[in-house]
Amino acid sequence: MFIDRAKIFVKAGDGGAGALSFRREKYVPRGGPDGGNGGRGGNVILEVSRQLNSLQDYRFKHHFVAGSGGRGGGSRRHGKDAADLFLQVPPGTLVKDEEGTTIADLVGANQRLVVGRGGRGGRGNASFKTSTRQTPRFAELGEPGESRWLWLELKLIADAGLIGLPNAGKSTLLSAASAAKPKIGDYPFTTLEPVLGVVELAEDATFVMADLPGLIEGAHAGAGLGLEFLRHVDRTRVLIHVIDASAGDQHKLWNDYQQVRVELKKYSASLARRPQLIALNKMDAVSEPSEVLAFRQRLVKLRRRSFPISAATGDAVQDLLWATWRMLERRKRAAPEPVPALKVYRGPSSAEPFTIEVIDGGFRVSGNQLERLLAMTDITNPDGLAHFQRMLDRWGLNDALARHGARGGEMVRISDAEFLYDPER
Repeated sequence: MFIDRAKIFVKAGDGGAGALSFRREKYVPRGGPDGGNGGRGGNVILEVSRQLNSLQDYRFKHHFVAGSGGRGGGSRRHGKDAADLFLQVPPGTLVKDEEGTTIADLVGANQRLVVGRGGRGGRGNASFKTSTRQTPRFAELGEPGESRWLWLELKLIADAGLIGLPNAGKSTLLSAASAAKPKIGDYPFTTLEPVLGVVELAEDATFVMADLPGLIEGAHAGAGLGLEFLRHVDRTRVLIHVIDASAGDQHKLWNDYQQVRVELKKYSASLARRPQLIALNKMDAVSEPSEVLAFRQRLVKLRRRSFPISAATGDAVQDLLWATWRMLERRKRAAPEPVPALKVYRGPSSAEPFTIEVIDGGFRVSGNQLERLLAMTDITNPDGLAHFQRMLDRWGLNDALARHGARGGEMVRISDAEFLYDPER
């Protein structure tokens, strides 16, 4: 099954805890602090792999967790950094946050995006030794790794896209033009998912062609297979509109042509303006060539090039393919498409260490920096809690609470922890 959309949860590894340790050696009665730092947690990284062409790997498995860093040890031994977790995605994968905002567009081979940063390791007590604090009796816990839900959405990367009504012969044309083996049948909607094929005209003349499920009237409202798969031609430079030339007279051919055009415009006006070639397929089954000629003359007035072909017999297919390749070459020279710069997703953040909100019975204090500090503090350790309070004083939290009306005895909630505000401490 072709999977082109998936929702996944990623959790980077937590940092390892720093060590609370003192030297214990014979004949060294006053050994100093020697607790080492914890190791870094593993990152979660999306990596583009040319070997993949769908999001099948994420059909059933949705949760991915990287390893945590090792704990620090005595004698200033640092914990081991955890390995990064790499998740392979196909070229053309859009990465979006839970609200649907695009984070990155992964198109280049081996392109990488860090979607979850591992937590840094906590500092051991040796890192807190100063000239005025000779024996620190606390160490940091590891920083929690980032976690978030993400949407992965695939837009296939093809140079030319085949569009048209169901049963127009798109799959037969792709099969005749490339080594792809799409399902071919004499009934509508034989193609239920996009199929890619590489067209090789000469050693230096190749391009990728995509066959998409057929469009019918009302597709924009969900009729047939809807417009769901049209996202896969968003990246194409050229469209090939395949029309069943044996379907009827010039008026029927014109209506078939306009029907697809209308649905295309309702999906994307810019896509509807994309350069197009018209493939008049099944010419071997046409009974009235004059009707096809009249239809082609109407296309000339719209400056549309048309090619009478028979994908089943191969007649004139090469002419269409060479015209497609030449159009692609002109497009490349006119507007080369640079590979988008890779963005490292860091999530929402604030330059302020905290914000204060008045709630019933007290205050709620929030902020990424503050919550990170709390998560790395062992509040069961009196010395560690004292260090946490010193950091709050340095950031000016007590003064800020007083400006918000705190007088003493109010409850201050930070993340899941609650403290009583005491301005004298």
